[in-house]
Amino acid sequence: MAKEIFLEIGTEEIPAGFLPKAMADLERMIRKELESARLEFGEIKTFATPRRLALAVSDVAEDQPTLRIEAMGPAKRIAYDADGNPTKAAIGFARGQGVDVADLTLVETDKGEYLFVEKEEPGRPTTELLTEILQRLVAGLTFKKSMRWETLDVRFARPMHWIVALYGGAVVSFTHGNLTSGNKSRGHRFMAPQEFAVTGLADWLKGCRKHFVTADHNERKATIRAQVEATGKAAGGTTALDEKLLEEVTYLVEDPTPLCGTFDKEYLQLPRELLVTSMREHQRYFTIEDADGKLLNKFITVSNTRPEDEQVVVKGNQRVIRARLADAMFFWEEDQKTKLENNLESLKQVIYQAKLGSSFEKVERFTQIAKGLAERFEPAAVALTERAAKLSKCDLESKMVYEFPELQGIMGREYSRIEGEEPRVSTAIFEHYLPTEAGGTLPSDNLGAFVSIADKIDTICGCFGVGLIPTGSADPYALRRSAIGILNVILDRGYQISIPELVEQSLSLLESKLTRSLAEVQADVVEFIRLRLVNMLTTRKFANDVVDAVLTARFDEPGDAVARVEALAALKGAADFEPLAVAFKRVGNIIKGGVDTPVQADLFEADCERLLASAVEETRQAVADLVGKGDYGAALQTIARLREPVDAFFDGVMVMDKDDRVKANRLALLTQVAGLFADIADFTRIAA
Repeated sequence: MAKEIFLEIGTEEIPAGFLPKAMADLERMIRKELESARLEFGEIKTFATPRRLALAVSDVAEDQPTLRIEAMGPAKRIAYDADGNPTKAAIGFARGQGVDVADLTLVETDKGEYLFVEKEEPGRPTTELLTEILQRLVAGLTFKKSMRWETLDVRFARPMHWIVALYGGAVVSFTHGNLTSGNKSRGHRFMAPQEFAVTGLADWLKGCRKHFVTADHNERKATIRAQVEATGKAAGGTTALDEKLLEEVTYLVEDPTPLCGTFDKEYLQLPRELLVTSMREHQRYFTIEDADGKLLNKFITVSNTRPEDEQVVVKGNQRVIRARLADAMFFWEEDQKTKLENNLESLKQVIYQAKLGSSFEKVERFTQIAKGLAERFEPAAVALTERAAKLSKCDLESKMVYEFPELQGIMGREYSRIEGEEPRVSTAIFEHYLPTEAGGTLPSDNLGAFVSIADKIDTICGCFGVGLIPTGSADPYALRRSAIGILNVILDRGYQISIPELVEQSLSLLESKLTRSLAEVQADVVEFIRLRLVNMLTTRKFANDVVDAVLTARFDEPGDAVARVEALAALKGAADFEPLAVAFKRVGNIIKGGVDTPVQADLFEADCERLLASAVEETRQAVADLVGKGDYGAALQTIARLREPVDAFFDGVMVMDKDDRVKANRLALLTQVAGLFADIADFTRIAA
């Protein structure tokens, strides 16, 4: 009879950001454990609140199935001597399998007779296995920051206070640190801190609810959403529901209670982003808007308790936000006493990176790159681009950004607007940071795009140049994000930018800072960006082999590479693609690096050679013209017409002829065939 596993780890308050990953890890780990133990199981559910992580697995078999094991041993001639007695090889094989030599049999194979054993390994009861499995599960959970407590040699996100471990309602007993698992959970820390017994998931959910804990995070999130929306409506507006904030608040509370507060209207003159940031990032408040989308001087906080007097809590929150906004107003007014561009000089005293110099030096470098992009794509905007680049980091020295780092770029935009800068310049100061996340907003104007590309390529080249290269998941300078940002901006704006040339220009400005050879750094950076494009395209559901074939053949301009991927993907979708790919793969595999000699017609011995040479000559110019126009779909369709003469060539002659001159001539002809598609894709990498 199948039974339910239930596990709860009770702790002190775990940071909200840790919990979604912890739930995913719990599910992954228990699935792996049960599969490894050969235990059949049903649905896995995970739960999290600030003070608990829980797991339930339905329909878990009571016993492991008996395992039938078959193993092949040494050959008969090695296993037995001339008198038919078992040798050390046979005895050792039997010992390793845990059987007697007499249990071994011989089986006939293509290579002769071999020792063979077939045995059964009885399954263990699930109750025995779970003691080990659940203990490993609790000990195996890791967090980006963990802590020890008391004198215990265990680590967790926060100190543990209780463990519930059940199988079919019965306790699965094990110890972890100073805790022994049992069947007692606990309620809300303040409103119902007492213990309560549970028998499984349904009983636990019911007991939690009775003790002021909404244990299901999905239910809690839906409740908070509905509560906040209703509270905003009651306050005379609508709530600007920030999904990230909603997610965070969900994991900050066990029993959500929404409360609405106000702040002085004078603070509404501050920039919207500043107000929202002050309330969202520091206080976890939801903002309220009027019918026109303008902020009201009201906010919503979600309490983790049900206060006896709500107004006491509201007034406390109002005091906190009043102090926050008063500080913001002070910084806002103080910053405006100094012109934004005056902060540029201060950047000389700010170390960007010890080996790469000051932030001022960085600005000087990427300003040159941005100007170069402007000269190419919008010559009339060179001066504006230079101005935007020079001002782009000046707000880093403002009092506001020092207090609220997440407002970098935003405050530069706002201060420059007040000072009367060209609107495009102000917008670029903000937009050069874009995109800030995968799938995020991209610059809306060339100026922001130019500075964004320039800033990011300087960061990547600088870090690679002094050995600060991402390894595994460690990427402290967010170089992967910068590379993806560069690619997305280039593709979105339709710029024809050579990545190798962009990297070369950036490194020329960094040459005095490099601690590695320039050629090595350039190769590494280009490959790093190429791999980001590979990941982007495969994420967009292009087949791995198509992307690999295109980006192995040539990687230069990202837009050009994407066009080639799209064209090859379309061709691969055709019904007759497989024989075409086989033919072209064969060409590529035979020529290897190719033969750099002209084709000599007088060395042809068969009509199939002459026909292929004629077809190549007829196709060459048409393909060159289409590739020059970037019409890779038509170019590939044109090349595809060569399949029949290529097949006929392979059927009619032996490429590796005994006559070296004939062989070299045939390889030269095939090299010409490969040359037609060499700049589009490497067909040897296509899985046909």
